[in-house]
Amino acid sequence: MKLTDRNFAYIDGANLHNGAKQLGWQLDYGRLRIWLREKYRVEQAYLFLGLVPKYKNLYTYLQEIGFTLVFKEVTYDDNGKIKGNCDADLVVRVMRDAYENTFNKAILVSSDGDYASLVAFLGEKQKIQVILSPYETRRCSILLKRTGVAIAYINDQKTVLQAQKEKTPDADRTA
Repeated sequence: MKLTDRNFAYIDGANLHNGAKQLGWQLDYGRLRIWLREKYRVEQAYLFLGLVPKYKNLYTYLQEIGFTLVFKEVTYDDNGKIKGNCDADLVVRVMRDAYENTFNKAILVSSDGDYASLVAFLGEKQKIQVILSPYETRRCSILLKRTGVAIAYINDQKTVLQAQKEKTPDADRTA
């Protein structure tokens, strides 16, 4: 693959999961990985998420379908809710890869305004292709919108990226 095709996706896993959930549909991660490869020529897709042992099988599956997982140790708040903020880890990884000229273009998957300065930097260096927002237009941070970088909305790809419901036997009178 030529350097011009060497695009990397950096995915805020919690933001992606919560965005799709809030939109009311379940994301098919396998379809997402294929779509990223075909639409944006993503060679490497980093998925940043908190490490929760009970999701071991999910992590194995995500690796098998082509994601590179980057884990953050989690903590729990007073109510037992998991806290595994990966924002800083994602920023450090992108900056390291940009510094080392590992990729041609970055694709950021998040709606989080905390990434605005990263996006602005990548824009100045002409190292970002698009922001993929897991949320609706009104829920994507105004700070990301102000960077001037193209933003695409994952919800616009629902028909491609939505998990297919399994067909029950004989539900449509076919075997």
